[in-house]
Amino acid sequence: MKIFLSNLNESWVVDRFREDWYIHNSNISTNDINSSDIIWIISPWVWNKLPKKYLKSKKVVCSIYHIDFDKFDSKEQKDFNKRDQFVDFYHVISLHTKKQLETLTDKKIISIPFWVDQNIFYNLQNKDEIKRYFGFDTKEFLIGSFQRDSEGRNVSLPKLIKGPDIFIKIVSNLSKKNKDLKVVLTGKRRDYIKNELLKLDIPFSYFEMVSTSELNKLYNVLDLYIVSSRLEGGPQAIMECAINKTPIISTNVGIAPEILSSKSLYNNQDDFYLATPDVEYAYKKSLEYTIPNGMNKFIKMFKESYES
Repeated sequence: MKIFLSNLNESWVVDRFREDWYIHNSNISTNDINSSDIIWIISPWVWNKLPKKYLKSKKVVCSIYHIDFDKFDSKEQKDFNKRDQFVDFYHVISLHTKKQLETLTDKKIISIPFWVDQNIFYNLQNKDEIKRYFGFDTKEFLIGSFQRDSEGRNVSLPKLIKGPDIFIKIVSNLSKKNKDLKVVLTGKRRDYIKNELLKLDIPFSYFEMVSTSELNKLYNVLDLYIVSSRLEGGPQAIMECAINKTPIISTNVGIAPEILSSKSLYNNQDDFYLATPDVEYAYKKSLEYTIPNGMNKFIKMFKESYES
C-alpha cells in the first residue's frame, strides 16, 4: 500500500501535516502519483489539479475541514459534486464536520483529528525567562490568539467565521478588570484585530511569522488562549495548547468538544465568563494524538479502505 498526498504550498498548516506524514511514514508513502495505490486529497480545494485518470483508477480519500453553508452556493455545490464522483471515502477532523458532510454525500466518512508533534509543542517551566525573551513584563496577563482573523481579499474586513469581533468584545471586557492585560498575536491576516485593539487602546504584541520553536515558547507564556470562532475544522491551536498545557477556553466548534472539558466551552461572549480552562483534562486527551499514536489512526483508516 502506497499513499500519495496532494500538494498545496500555501504555507498553511496542512502543508506541515503533509511534510510530517512523509517524514514519519516514508515506507507507505510516495511522491509519485503513478505508483500510488491511494490518493489522499489532503487539500480538497486543489483536487482538480490532479490528473483525472489517476482519480478514476485509484482509491481516493478526501479530507474536508469545515463547510460554511452561508457561502455554499450553487457553484460550490457543483464543484463538490464533481469531486465527490471520484472520492471513495472522506476524512474529517471533527465530529462537527462529519455531521455537516453527511448532508452532502452518502460516501463513508471517518473522523480523526490531526496529530500533534510532542517534540515541537511541549510544556516549558521557565515562564518568566521566556516572557523577558519576548520583551514582556512578568506581571502582564497575556491572552493569545494565533489564528487568521481577516479576509484574504480585504484584510481590513473581519473573517466572521473566525469570530474576531467576539474576541474583541471579550478582551475589551477583560481589560476593564485587569490593567495588566496584553494580547499576543501571531500569523498573517491579523489586521482586523490589530486595528480594533488600537481603537480600544488595548496593548498587544504582534509576531507575524515565528519559528515553531518560538511559537511553542509563545504558547507557554500565555495565561489564556481564546478561540472565538463561529465555525472551525480544528483549529490546531486547540491541540497545541492542550499538549503544552496552555490554559484555553473555546467556542463549541471543530475539535474543541473532543479535546477540551465541557466546562472550557462557551457559545457566545455572554457566557464566556462561565467557562474555565482545564489544563490537565485537555493534556490527557491530546496524548491520544501525539506521534506515532495520532498517525497510527490514519494508517489504520487507509489500510481498511485499501483492503475493502
